[in-house]
Amino acid sequence: MLNRNSPQHKMEKSGCLMSIVVTLSSSSDFEQREKEKTRNEKAFSESNKKLGELISTHQEEVNKIVQAFGAMTKSINESRTKIHKIKRDLNSCKSLLHFKRDELRKLWRDGVEHKTVLAMFDQIEQIKEVPDKMDELESQKYYLHATELVVNSVARLEGSLSNVDALRDLRAELNSRKERLHEIIIDELNRQIYDKSGKQPSLRRGSKTVLKDGSLKRSGVNFGRDSPTSFCREESDLDLKEVSEDLHANPEENQPHFITVLIESLSVLRKLPEAVEAIKMKIHPELLSLIAKSSLQIVESAGETLSSQNQPRYLHELLEVIFQQFRNVASMHTLVLRNVHRAMHNQRPLQGEASGMPMRSDLMYDMKDVWVEFQAVLQVLLGEYLDVKNTLSSRQQAPSGFDEPSMDIGMYFSKKRLPRPKKISLFRFDASLHALSTNSYNDNSRRYDRTELFGGKGLLGGLGKHQLVCKPDANNITLIYKPLRTFIQEIEAAMETAPGLQEYITDFVENAFLGQVHQKVSRSIDAATRGFDALRNVIDEKSRRELGIPRPLLQSTVTVDKNIEELQGLMHDLPDYADQFLNMICNVLRDYRDKCHSAYRDIVQHGSDEKRVISALWAKDEDISRFLRSLPSWRSLHQAETELNQTVCSEAELRVLSVKEVTILISNLSSDESLIPQHEIITDITQMRTIANVHESLEWFAGRLQHFADSLSSRTAGANALSVPLPDPFVLSEIPPVSDKALQSLRSLVQDFRDLAEICLLLLHLEIRVHCFYYLLPVAKQSNYAGPIDDLDPDSNVLKLNKDLTGMEEVLTQSLQPKKFRYIFESLGYLVSSIIITSIQFLKKINENGIKKMCRNILAIQQNLTNITLTREADLDRARQFYELLYLTPEDILNTIAEKGVQFSFLEYSQLLQLYHRSHTGISAEKQKEHVERLRQIIDKGTKSK
Repeated sequence: MLNRNSPQHKMEKSGCLMSIVVTLSSSSDFEQREKEKTRNEKAFSESNKKLGELISTHQEEVNKIVQAFGAMTKSINESRTKIHKIKRDLNSCKSLLHFKRDELRKLWRDGVEHKTVLAMFDQIEQIKEVPDKMDELESQKYYLHATELVVNSVARLEGSLSNVDALRDLRAELNSRKERLHEIIIDELNRQIYDKSGKQPSLRRGSKTVLKDGSLKRSGVNFGRDSPTSFCREESDLDLKEVSEDLHANPEENQPHFITVLIESLSVLRKLPEAVEAIKMKIHPELLSLIAKSSLQIVESAGETLSSQNQPRYLHELLEVIFQQFRNVASMHTLVLRNVHRAMHNQRPLQGEASGMPMRSDLMYDMKDVWVEFQAVLQVLLGEYLDVKNTLSSRQQAPSGFDEPSMDIGMYFSKKRLPRPKKISLFRFDASLHALSTNSYNDNSRRYDRTELFGGKGLLGGLGKHQLVCKPDANNITLIYKPLRTFIQEIEAAMETAPGLQEYITDFVENAFLGQVHQKVSRSIDAATRGFDALRNVIDEKSRRELGIPRPLLQSTVTVDKNIEELQGLMHDLPDYADQFLNMICNVLRDYRDKCHSAYRDIVQHGSDEKRVISALWAKDEDISRFLRSLPSWRSLHQAETELNQTVCSEAELRVLSVKEVTILISNLSSDESLIPQHEIITDITQMRTIANVHESLEWFAGRLQHFADSLSSRTAGANALSVPLPDPFVLSEIPPVSDKALQSLRSLVQDFRDLAEICLLLLHLEIRVHCFYYLLPVAKQSNYAGPIDDLDPDSNVLKLNKDLTGMEEVLTQSLQPKKFRYIFESLGYLVSSIIITSIQFLKKINENGIKKMCRNILAIQQNLTNITLTREADLDRARQFYELLYLTPEDILNTIAEKGVQFSFLEYSQLLQLYHRSHTGISAEKQKEHVERLRQIIDKGTKSK
């Protein structure tokens, strides 16, 4: 819609009027003009009518517009009049000012001077309030604001207010406050680095605090091992923005930002070089103070005096706390160094100062310097708690006991100088009561209450006497080696070089600790194996219950096992030296094996020509030993508990093997007229007990060694280790693989102990049987069985045998397990029966009284064996029945054989008939041959019928 006042609308109205004029003037027809006129008049009347209607409708608005227009016109006219009046007044003022310009200029200058003086007074008033404001800011630790305040104030005093003499004292005070402020900030920075980061949770009495990585959190910031990364991540944007300080927040709430503020404050003070130098010089004493405070806290939490107690767990706890604190301190130094470099890069030079002036390189330090200080302090600490000085001195004085070539122990221990000959005094007072008490006091004071260390300063320095958390001892290394090794690996990763602390620990272990362990083990085993009764002393009942074993063990074996167990523990505690400790174990075992063999030889040898008893010779004989180990009775000894109820072989097979064993023994011991000499048997029952104790001890010992060797072999198997079931999860991943040579040596020694244990058991098995021959052969060869008097008592040798067997039963029951006791006495009745039956060939004559005496001998032995084995020895009934055949005539004997069957062998029957013939001289030789021939026919017939 077009605007009515627009030019286009006006042109349309004028165009319409012109068209009417042209139409009226150009038309020649009157009617046409009349029509046009009529039309126009009609349109005009309609327009007039509409205009009248509109005016009547909007009469009030029109009146208001007319009134407003009149008021505006009046106001414009009045304003125009006033403007003309103002113009005239300004022209008048201009004229007046032109005449007084000098006076106005003077007044303006006075105003500027007064304004400057007022500004100076305001500055002076503000500067006078600076000390109070600084005190308030320092108390609230808003150091950046305090720094900027004092720096700006000093700049004003030395700048625009430098000529104000009244401010001379204030200027000196603020300069002094400025100098002191940087020291306060450095102290606060050290406190943030050591005190804040060094705090650990309170230690409860009786509890053990172990701090792990990332276990300390404060204000949402992790102070663990990864904290330098987190700090760098939090500070990554600081290079891009200006450091600010919020006066409405706790400045220590965000420790990384607080440290950034402290470094920025030092930068503003232009004291960064001095601050870095002070921090660098403070590292060592602050670390020592940190250790001393941690030690004191652990001692107080324990609630007792720890310096004289052997409780290395407190040292382990102390090291865990110290390591965590050192990690936190390292994180703080990382943050400090980052902010120092940032501040140096962003530092704006002051007036007259060269732009970008670098800090001297000798005043700077890096994280390697911090880690070096950590190592130096730890060396001081470890040197005290490991008692390095006394350990090295004792190592040089004490001799070694297991220095064998295979151990190559000389590479670990320092050479010993030849001692100078000492002057022998006539008498001394060292053993007097006064001397002993004085020396004890001095030793305790030197060892446990040291206040001097490396130049006269203890760990606590000026804070007082050093509180040790445990007794200094080289053995403390066993509990702290693993956390030390972990921390050393952290140091190596941080420094990217081999740390000196590792070399220190290596030197201590190789040059001191290994030697001390070697001496301790040597003394312990030497004391247990020295003397004539070394292999006779057994452990008491309490020790047996603790070990969970049914029979007594040799004290020497248990002592050696304890020492081996300690060395195994050292392999676990110091896994990097597993080969050295395994070599030491092998040499200990080799020495003990030789001593056991030597003691065994002393028992079984007689005379100086190294002749051995019969049972020992047979036990060492490969063929006899192999045969005895193949018997079911031997195999049953080595069956598992679940297999004991399974039958090893049938009764018939067992009888055949027993007959074979008896046949071998008889063929070797009763084949001629000679008797067994007394020196070829063991007559001392206590020696039998010793052999039994040696067997049980070495078998138990070999089992434990095998258990240990299996765990080592499964780890050295590499990839196959996961498929081999371990008997015990003993430090599976702690001990690294050991050398194959040492492992093979250990397995060989285990087999040597097992072989000696088996030889001892075979010796007992054979010795009892040799004793049977020793006592029973004279029964037939030396006794008279054809006497006229009926002797009611058994033969004296039979009584001696029973006494001997009873004595053996008493000692072996106490010393051997039941199944081994059964193995020794098993089938002994059959052996005795066979000895008595085969001894018939040595009888010259026998009558009824002799037959009765022989039956009494058999019955006495049978009753004794029954009491020992708790089973009726039916095999002896066979011997008694054999001799009772002598009551019959040869014809009756042959008829009995034909009727009842063959009970004995042809040789036994023939020897029986020969004895009968010798005892009854009236039988002709032809008759004797006839009896023997008929016997052969009967036996052959019985054999064919089977």
